[in-house]
This record gives sequence, structure tokens and C-alpha cells, in this order.
Amino acid sequence: MYTYAWYHWITFFYLYCFFGWIFESTYVSFKQHHFVNRGFLRLPMLPLYGSGAILLLWVSLPYQDNLILVYIGGFIAATALEYVTGAVMERLFKVRYWDYSDKKFNINGYICLGSSIAWGFLTIFMTEVIHKPIADFVTSLNPVVEFTFIAVVSVLFVYDTVRSTKEALDLARVLESMTKLKTEAEELQIQLALLKAETSEKVSEIKNGAVMRISELKEEAADRAMKAADTAAQRASEMTQSLTDRQQRAEALAEKLRSLAETRHKLSHHMSHYRRRLLNGNLTAYSKKFAEALNELKKYGTFKNGSDQ
Repeated sequence: MYTYAWYHWITFFYLYCFFGWIFESTYVSFKQHHFVNRGFLRLPMLPLYGSGAILLLWVSLPYQDNLILVYIGGFIAATALEYVTGAVMERLFKVRYWDYSDKKFNINGYICLGSSIAWGFLTIFMTEVIHKPIADFVTSLNPVVEFTFIAVVSVLFVYDTVRSTKEALDLARVLESMTKLKTEAEELQIQLALLKAETSEKVSEIKNGAVMRISELKEEAADRAMKAADTAAQRASEMTQSLTDRQQRAEALAEKLRSLAETRHKLSHHMSHYRRRLLNGNLTAYSKKFAEALNELKKYGTFKNGSDQ
């Protein structure tokens, strides 16, 4: 396609994944004032840049003599890719790894006008400046060397993609579990508070009832006093049993609340190195539905990473 063999396109993809990782990690590290290993994979590769570069080349090379068409093609193609990738990743992993919600003229936070304009100019820069020396280098490679390179990198890339996807899906499940545990804990706290209030009312009722019955007994005749005393004793026994039941329920709720807190603590504080790296490398990652859980993980992940260093 466009004078390149199919294996050249695969080599282009891997090279642009690597160059994208260099650019992204350098840019973010400069902003954060420390090294940040960007990306989704463990390998120094960003598939979004690789697939984006290939897509931009496909739509621009047929019109490379017309810079206006190159710009328009890159503008549309890169914007579409960025939107689809962002939406799919958020749907799968429950996290938005980039967010343009605070930018003007954005669509659902996945794309924005400023980014799309930049993609258009980047397409021109890539086709006119960046790609030519890369293409000359790749097409000059010995086929055996290139096939060996493709085979080795493909094995590593596929293995890393499968493993990283599994870890990212596990992270999504952790976010869901932490949010669910928090909701359950809040419901238990409400139940416990209501139960304590009801218990307090029952205690007051028993005390007041006892005082009132004693006063009544003093005023009643002896023959009726015995019967009234039995009734009061039975009622007091029932209320005491009810109070005991409520106390036991309160203790059970408190124990369940402690168990939920311990489980949530384990989820947030026992993260794999990959999860910490993923969070530290994407500090702007955002989740509308699981925002509190994600922020807790990011906070602990950042602290843990700092302590490890």
C-alpha cells in the first residue's frame, strides 16, 4: 500500500509506538519535574501513537502533494481515532485516561477543537518531516533483519498487551468493589445510627415506665397491686429482651462495618507494581462514576511510589 510492503507497515507501527512513548514520557516528565513512565503497557510503547501514525499516513499519503487535503485528512482521522479509543477504554476500564472536559468545544471530554487542530498540523509535520527519514531507514533494512525484529517485538507486544489488559480490567473491578463497599458501609452506618437512637429511646421508656408503675402501685389497692406488678414485670422483661436484641444487632452491624473497612483498605493499599505505575503515569486519569475510589488509589499509589524511591 502506497509503495510500502505489509511488513513495512508493521515496522512503522512499532517504531511510532516507541517514538510516541518517548515524546509523551518526556513531555509529562518535564511538566511533573520527575520521570513519568507514560502509557498502558509495560514496554516503552504507546499503541495509540502507533495506530494514530499509521492512520494518518494512510489518509495523507495519497494527497501528500496537497497540504490542505493532508491537513483535513489528519484532522478528521485523528479526531475520530481519539474519540473511539477514549470511549472504548473508558467503557472497558472504567477510567478516562485523558479528559478534555475543561477545554472549549469538546465532545464528551474525549476530543476538543484545539486537539483536533493540532492533529492536523502534526499530520503535515509527520508526512513532510518525520516520516521520510524513517521510511528510508525501514525500506533499506535487510528483510531477514526486519522479519526478525517484527517477530521478536510482536511476541513481546502481544504478551504485554494481554497481561496489561488483564491488569487494567482488574483495576476496574477494584474501583467497582471499593465504590460498592463504600455504599454498603454508608448504609450500615445509617442503620447503626438509627438502631442506637431506637435503643436509647427504649432505655428511657423502660426507666420512665418503671417509675410510673411504681407510682401507680403505691396508689392501688393491695389485691390489685400484685396483678399490676406481674404485668409490669412481664412488660419490663419483654422490653429488656427487645433491648438485648437491638444491642446484638448493633454489635453485628458494627462488626460488619469493621469488616467492610478492612476489605476496602486491603483493596486500596495492596496494589501491584503495574497498577501503581499505571496510576502514577496517568495522574490526570478521571472516572466520573468511581471518582472517589480512583482518587484514593491514586493518592496511595503516589505515596507508595515515593516511598519506594
